[in-house]
Amino acid sequence: MSLTVQKFGGTSLADPEKIHRAARRAIRAKLEGHRVVLVVSAMGHTTDELLTLARAVCADPPKRELDMLLTTGEQISIALMAMAIDAAGHEAISLTAGQLGLLTDSAHTRARIQRISRERLDRELAEGKIVIVAGFQGIDAGGEITTLGRGASDTTAAALAAVLGADVCEIYTDVDGVYTADPRVVPQARKIDEISYDVMLEMAAAGAVVMHSRAIEFAKKFNVPIHVRSSLTDAKGTMIMSETQSMEAVAVQGVTLKEDLAFVSLTAVPNTPGVAARIFAEVAKNHIVVDDIVQNIYDGGKFANLGFSTNAADAREARAVCERLAKSLGIGKVEVDEGVSKLSAIGVGMRTHTGIAATMFEALAHAAINIENISTSEIVISCIIRREDGPKALRFIHDAFKLGDTDNRPGSS
Repeated sequence: MSLTVQKFGGTSLADPEKIHRAARRAIRAKLEGHRVVLVVSAMGHTTDELLTLARAVCADPPKRELDMLLTTGEQISIALMAMAIDAAGHEAISLTAGQLGLLTDSAHTRARIQRISRERLDRELAEGKIVIVAGFQGIDAGGEITTLGRGASDTTAAALAAVLGADVCEIYTDVDGVYTADPRVVPQARKIDEISYDVMLEMAAAGAVVMHSRAIEFAKKFNVPIHVRSSLTDAKGTMIMSETQSMEAVAVQGVTLKEDLAFVSLTAVPNTPGVAARIFAEVAKNHIVVDDIVQNIYDGGKFANLGFSTNAADAREARAVCERLAKSLGIGKVEVDEGVSKLSAIGVGMRTHTGIAATMFEALAHAAINIENISTSEIVISCIIRREDGPKALRFIHDAFKLGDTDNRPGSS
C-alpha cells in the first residue's frame, strides 16, 4: 500500500473550519487507499504570539525554555487534528516528537535531525490509523525538547517521507505553489509547474519562504517528490523533483529577496594563517549560520577586511562573538549592518546561458540601485543591496528576465 505524507502550515490550520478541511484531505487520501502521515504546524500566528509573550516576560529568553514553550503550539494542533478526524468517523493518533522517536542534536532553537524511529509509526499505520505528527520539534539524547528552527515543519515532513519511503510529500499552504518571485511584492509573478531540487534549495536559502531549505535537502538526498499546493483548492501546485532536460531551457527560473539579513564587518584583521579559521570556527561553535563571505587584502598583504552575512536574528550574537575575537586576535573594529537585503537570480539554465550577470546588473542600474557585494555559484547570482531598495530591485530584475511571460517556462516553444 502506498504512503503519503501531508503537511499543513499554520495558516491552513488557523481555525476549526480549516482544521476540518485539512482533516478531510487526509481522510480522502486514506479512502483512496494510501497510508497517511500528517505533519502539522502550530495554528495561525500561535508561534509568534508565544514568542511575544516570552519576550514580555524575559528580554532574552533561555533557548531551552523557548523550545519548551514554542513546542506547545504544535501539541495543540496535533490533538485538535486527531479530534477532527475522529469526529468524521476515522481513526487517528497524535504523536509528539518524543513519542515518535525523532532524535536531534542538542542545539536549542535550531536543532538538526539525527535519527527517526519507525517502530511506533509502522505499528500505528498497520492498525489503519492516520498518524498525526507534531512538526518543528524533536528530542535530544538526554530527553530535552528541541526545535528545528522557524518554518521547519516542512523539514519534519520531508524527513518522515524519506524514512518511510513515501510516494510523495504534499506541502499544503495558503499559496498554490512556488512562484517566480514573491507575488506579494511582484504582482506579475507566475506559478512554476516543475522545479528542480537544486533550484528550490537555492531559492529557499535565498529567501523564498514557501519551503524550508533543509526539507529540500532531505527530499533531494532520498529522491522524494514534493508537491507544494494550496490547502484551499484541488488544483495542481508545483512539483519539486529531480532535474529534467527541459528545466535548462530557461536561464533564470526565479528571483528572491532575503530581507532578514545582517552583514558583519571586521576591519584590520591580521592576514596570517589560521586567523580566518579561528574566526569562523568560533562563529560555528555558537551555531551562527554564515551566508556569503567577502575578504579584501590591503597594506601589502599585512591586513584584511573580512565580512560575512548572516540571519538578522543572529546579528546580536554574531557581534558579541566577533568582539570577543577582536580582543584576542588584535582585530581593529567590528561593525554590524542590519539594513541590508540579498537579491538573487536562480536557475539551472545559467550553466548553459550567457549574459545573466549583465542583464541583472543593467536592471539594477536602470533602477538606480547600488550593489554593495556580489557573490555567484553555478546556478545563482546574488547581490547585497540596501534593505529599502529590495522590493523595487526584485520587481526590476523579474521584469528584466521576463519571468512573468507565460511562454518563458520549461517545455514552452
